[in-house]
Parts: sequence; C-alpha cells; structure tokens
Amino acid sequence: MYGPIIFLVALILISLKQVNQYQRGVVFTMGRFSKIKEPGWRVVLPIFQKMMKVDIRTKAVDVPDQQAITKDNIPVKVNAVIYYKVADAAKAVIEVENFY
Repeated sequence: MYGPIIFLVALILISLKQVNQYQRGVVFTMGRFSKIKEPGWRVVLPIFQKMMKVDIRTKAVDVPDQQAITKDNIPVKVNAVIYYKVADAAKAVIEVENFY
C-alpha cells in the first residue's frame, strides 16, 4: 500500500541536486549535452541524466621554481603564479579533457 509512495518520495529525493552560487551544472541527457543549470536546487533524472558541476571562481595555480640562464650567462630563478577563470562551463567540460 505504501510501497509506491515511498518509492516516489525516494526517487524525488535522489533527483534533487544542489548547485552552489559559484558553480554551474552541465547536464548531459543520455550522453548528449542538453543545458546548463544555474545555481539553486535542480532536478536531474538519475537514470537518463548526468550533471557535472564546474567551479567558475578564479583559481590560482603555483608554478614550481625554475632556473634558467639568460643570453649573457646570468642565472635567473623564476617563480610564477597562473590565474584562470572558467568563462563558459559547457565548453570547459565538452571541449577540454581536464581543464583543472
């Protein structure tokens, strides 16, 4: 008697996904890109859809120290930081293998 109701409630709870303010959700329906989900609580059908969350904040990556020699034989030690930000979440997931 309560079996179908419990199953329906469990399916709804499994389908709810939270996308934070600093993320975007890229949704694939049966393996094909369908849309981008904005922040908030979103419904993703568990069998047919898959959602990947992409962080769109500015990231800082530290490059290890490197030593080089200039043209006039002076040793130089270089330390660098790379800043990047994802502008288009769909392109980052679909066109780049590992954008992180």
